[in-house]
Amino acid sequence: MGCGPASALLILQGGPGMRPRIVEVDVLRGFALFGISIVNTVGISGHAGLGTPAAATSDGAAYWAYETLLHQRFFPIFSFLFGISFGLFLDAAREAERDPRLVMLARLGFLVPIGALHRLLQPDEVLLSYAVVGVVVLLPASFLAARYVLVLGAAGVLAAVLVSGGGSVLIPGLFLLGYAAQRYGVEKLLDVLSGVRLGVALAIGFLCAVVLNFWQVSDGASGGARVAAVAGLATAAAYVMAILLLSRSRVRGALGALAPLGRMALSGYVGATLMIMAADDFVEVSDHGTAVLLGTCVFLAELAFSSLWLRHARYGPLEWVWRSLTWWEVVPNRRQRVSATGSSTTGDGPSPSGGGGRRGGGGGG
Repeated sequence: MGCGPASALLILQGGPGMRPRIVEVDVLRGFALFGISIVNTVGISGHAGLGTPAAATSDGAAYWAYETLLHQRFFPIFSFLFGISFGLFLDAAREAERDPRLVMLARLGFLVPIGALHRLLQPDEVLLSYAVVGVVVLLPASFLAARYVLVLGAAGVLAAVLVSGGGSVLIPGLFLLGYAAQRYGVEKLLDVLSGVRLGVALAIGFLCAVVLNFWQVSDGASGGARVAAVAGLATAAAYVMAILLLSRSRVRGALGALAPLGRMALSGYVGATLMIMAADDFVEVSDHGTAVLLGTCVFLAELAFSSLWLRHARYGPLEWVWRSLTWWEVVPNRRQRVSATGSSTTGDGPSPSGGGGRRGGGGGG
């Protein structure tokens, strides 16, 4: 793609031996981790299972802000991006002249113990579900044409909303929609979404999200899981379109600060759990407002850590372990430095996947 204003955030050179990355995928993943950190804070602190506080109270206002702006609003983004990452990694394995499905099976297989261990700390975690659904749904879908993947994804999301009212049952459909987007070409789709088109789509999406969220609030906690699920999907879509539109504005540089955390999302996701559990022993999380504040602090700490870490490394700590297990060899992780002549002075060569470039590098580890 070109490097005009519309794509200025899209391409970020990864260094010698590394192809460019789709930075918008990293930014969206980092943004999703913001909401997920807060939602996990509410869950770990024990507020997720509490009743609905009175709307007139301060915690009542914080609760409904949490329900309409955060809860079930970010995991759809995370799941959709996992589907994109699945396709990106398949392409990377194919370019490395490996059997892409066998490599992906190993990758998902090694995610199982990571997710299982994480579930001991956080019962509501999604990594184990992602691994299982990836094997059962995404791998078979890799044999299908993109149009069939798209249809199955849309049908899966619709069925999840109608039958179970959303929740984790949305994961298979969202995976397939993300994988379909990758099959059609993320870069092409981003090119098609011009500023005007994005603005119109955002306006429509924002209006739908507002109406659905008001519907959810007016019906209260008994308003039905279906309304909450549709409102969550609409809000998530509006968030994505807002981020993409902002990436074409003057604040795209500030948005780029989310990319490092997005690149090491696995480390960030698991690390947030550890930080929240540690903080919960010292901070009394007595209401939703305090939980939101604590989750935000955890996110900011991770944002700073990921930026510092990736100045010296190519992958996050868990991403490096996961990638090394997947390729069954120790993948170089030191970031390369380039001399004035353009030659590599320190660091290691690209990994078997090609070092994580535009197609291989958007996979989040």
